[in-house]
Amino acid sequence: MKSRITILGDPPLAKDAQGRLRSRIGTAFPWSNTLVTLPGIHATQRQAYLDFLNRARQAEQMAPLSRQEESVEWHSAVDLVFEDNAILIRPDPDNMPLAFQADEMLQELVPKHRIKFLGVLNEKVRRAIERRGEYWRISPLPKSQAEMRAMIPAARMGLGGREIYYYSRTTGIRYLTLEQFISLGELDDEELRALLIEIQEYSARTRQGGQPEVTFFAADESLMRNAFAGYDFRTMEPGRLRAAFQALVDQFTQAVPPELRRDDPDTAVWRNRMVSALLGQDDQTLCEEEILALSPEFFMQIEWLPGGRIEEGELILDSILEENGDDEELARLRDDKPQKFIFNFVREYGDLEYVNVGRVIGSLSRRPAMYGRRDVYVAVVKQRNVEQEIVSIIRMQKWGVREHLDQGRPLIEAMIRSEEYTEYILDRRLGCRQLGMNLPLRVVAKKIAERYPTPDGGGYTIWSPYFERAYIRGIATDKLPLCRFENQEFAVRCARLLGEAAAPNLIVGRSDLGGNPLFDDGDEVLIEDAQGMPKEIVVADHTGTFNEYLGSLQNFVGEYAQPILRRIAHVPDPGPFVQAYLDGFVERFLRIQEDYRRRRKAFDTLFKYRPRVEAGSFAYRWERVLARLDQSDPRQLAQLIRERIPL
Repeated sequence: MKSRITILGDPPLAKDAQGRLRSRIGTAFPWSNTLVTLPGIHATQRQAYLDFLNRARQAEQMAPLSRQEESVEWHSAVDLVFEDNAILIRPDPDNMPLAFQADEMLQELVPKHRIKFLGVLNEKVRRAIERRGEYWRISPLPKSQAEMRAMIPAARMGLGGREIYYYSRTTGIRYLTLEQFISLGELDDEELRALLIEIQEYSARTRQGGQPEVTFFAADESLMRNAFAGYDFRTMEPGRLRAAFQALVDQFTQAVPPELRRDDPDTAVWRNRMVSALLGQDDQTLCEEEILALSPEFFMQIEWLPGGRIEEGELILDSILEENGDDEELARLRDDKPQKFIFNFVREYGDLEYVNVGRVIGSLSRRPAMYGRRDVYVAVVKQRNVEQEIVSIIRMQKWGVREHLDQGRPLIEAMIRSEEYTEYILDRRLGCRQLGMNLPLRVVAKKIAERYPTPDGGGYTIWSPYFERAYIRGIATDKLPLCRFENQEFAVRCARLLGEAAAPNLIVGRSDLGGNPLFDDGDEVLIEDAQGMPKEIVVADHTGTFNEYLGSLQNFVGEYAQPILRRIAHVPDPGPFVQAYLDGFVERFLRIQEDYRRRRKAFDTLFKYRPRVEAGSFAYRWERVLARLDQSDPRQLAQLIRERIPL
């Protein structure tokens, strides 16, 4: 079916003979189903649209648009950015319905999953898209150093000439770096003249929000703009042109700090400053961990998936789930588990407004992956007439029916083993809480139905268990920006909380299968108070607890010096920092130990009805952990930690 859209310029995502996009930006006018992709900036595309309308009116012998009518048309536009295989919508946070109209229009040209929204850092944008159950359509922030490095060259863009600017998709600002400016000296006179005129013109122009179209990276923007304003490049003979260019190079160089004078994505200082600018945070220089934490998901590497919304009591799943094709991205979005989670949420809560589900695509800890199911999801559920959203973490059980069937076990045995493993996980959780580990208050075991294929091409339905808990709104301790420890008060408070968390972690023998302690590796979440100071550490997941239950605590307590060693170089006064950690450790250990000795019978008999098998049943592990707790000297253990910390 022929599109109803009028396109002024090349079709979006059209490429030249070298495979490059013919246009990197576009402007959509949803009211008239018009798309402008002509070269220039968004302002010139708007003007081209007004000229188009006036030509059409002239052909029909109508009067040109009035100033007021032109203003209305101008502000009915939506800015677009084109990438290799995607159209990015830059919405006006105060007019999200217009952005959604542009989205519907563009779906006539490209598939829905190829259209994303910019503005992840804007609360209004996030909320509007979230209410549609389409969180998956927000263009994500970089989640790693590699992604940060990759986004910088991808941001290179030109205006009419060479690609000398770094373009912020978020703000529309083009950044000219000193190195790119100096490189203009290698051009012939006429190309140099054209680019100097271009920089002069566009650095003096402002966007709709008041920001300049072109700004000078890491320099005083007004100072450089005024420097350019003093020249008439059009009339200069070549010698004077070169002299003027060199004077501007000298002025630009003096205006930029030495560490930012070279374009070097491999250097943290330059990379972080550039990425901050590209993300719309140019008013501050962020350190790497802060950049990677800008997302509201707090460091979680989430790939949001098609969800659903509820209209008039009816569940409406995202239309993308009905699309067909062999597209790799589309196939990745077709994860059927989110739909099943959504069904469970609807059954549990009833009157909902929307549900967004995301898949955690990277491990949140530093632990190597092991066998078993590792699927983790995040769900954002909004009940109608309830202001607060419900944010949950969903973790598929590592050993469920499917995994046991994959091991060749019969169906009945696989089902029994799956149920036993669920009980084992919940028993460990109870044991951790009994021994002072600060875990989430509520964890619920649930199931979803899945199809298990058989060799004959058939299959049968199995029920796969998962655990759901409340999302902890905080920062994983291993992701805390090291620059925050330059604040002595923050460092000391955090050290004490880490020490308090280390004590129960050591007691319950939390380790990998090789006996190596697991601590401060992604599961400990720091919660801050209203002043941004450390308040509490919650252990999000008790993976690895009771793995080490036979050896003496002295054998691996020395590894608990690592949380201090990783941060001590950034603390102004290391002495109180180290002492706070050790004090927290000893005091919490003594409290747990005294609690056990005061109510020994309650602890000893907690799992008396579980099978006691010395090969490693939980009842036996619990018995050995309690005996080890009773025999240990926390002050001696703290001294072993202290000996690993050079001061």
